[in-house]
Amino acid sequence: MKKILIVIVAIALSSPSVFAGNKDRAGQAGAYELLINPWARSSGWHGLNTSSVRGLESLNLNVAGLAFTQKTEVLFAHSIYLQGTGVNINAFGFSQALGKSGGVLGVDLMAMSFGDIMVTTVNLPEGGLGTYHPQFINLGIAYSKSFSHSIYGGLVVRAITEGVADAKASGLSFDAGIQYMTGDKKYDDRVKFGISLKNIGTALKFQGDALSFKGNAAEGDYQMTVSQRSQQFELPSLLNIGGSYDFHFGKANGDNKTTNRVTLAVNFTSHSFQRDNIGAGLEYSLKDEFMARVGYNYETGLLKEASRTNAYTGLAGGFTFELPTKKNGPTVALDYSYRASNPWGGTHTLGARINL
Repeated sequence: MKKILIVIVAIALSSPSVFAGNKDRAGQAGAYELLINPWARSSGWHGLNTSSVRGLESLNLNVAGLAFTQKTEVLFAHSIYLQGTGVNINAFGFSQALGKSGGVLGVDLMAMSFGDIMVTTVNLPEGGLGTYHPQFINLGIAYSKSFSHSIYGGLVVRAITEGVADAKASGLSFDAGIQYMTGDKKYDDRVKFGISLKNIGTALKFQGDALSFKGNAAEGDYQMTVSQRSQQFELPSLLNIGGSYDFHFGKANGDNKTTNRVTLAVNFTSHSFQRDNIGAGLEYSLKDEFMARVGYNYETGLLKEASRTNAYTGLAGGFTFELPTKKNGPTVALDYSYRASNPWGGTHTLGARINL
């Protein structure tokens, strides 16, 4: 336990700015797509399972959970983001265990689609010049490892790209996370703690031909190409701290797994550029083949429309069907989640996974 506390303190102190959560700084960062959870299973909790997330979805919450991958995992998810906005998100991930003590390597890719947006100018505010397609793409490469039966840790390096055809911004971000498990003689993993530091990286700055125009020369009667400077922006850094507890019910099988499990999770998120969040969630599991979950994530002012600064209203839910193809063999799973919002019709996410 002392080791985990030392690591937690080291990560927390490595970036004091993460504790500078301030509503007055909202909107001063960029690359806010880094805060969007594209996966169906963890978003059914509203991302509150920092301490208990497992597999590829951990790259978005706490990369330490990647270390629990037994062999190979393939994951795909599609989100209708804030239904009515026309924004869609596709995500793909692949992970592979590197041997008994070699850790786990994972890769994920998230791309946002905004549809066809009309090109307008000062002289043609109604359009008529065609359409353009913004591109937001994030590619993450992660490594996670088990350091003991109780302690797990990992790191993510993520490449960020935003832009249109003639203006782009790109940079790198880093995530780190650890998880700690403990319990009793019967269930030595029923109590879990997790902490993750996300989106620490380089500032981004837009560059390209879109920032250039024809202007008059300072001296002389002729025109020249003038390039405007764009202001760089920081990443939306945050710190997640969470815990969970498993309640087991029913008769245990030979692997000491009960028929029913209920997991209670709590989580606190400290944001650098917006209000902090605190929330709790529940997940029910039947033989690890059917799972249903619900979560509520709260921030100051969320309950009043006049003071709310978040499109999400706090409530999320989802379910999972995960069936083995043979006894103790590969499994195939289908995940779904819904996150309520006001305005718009909420975010629907559907995911499919294969665990080999």
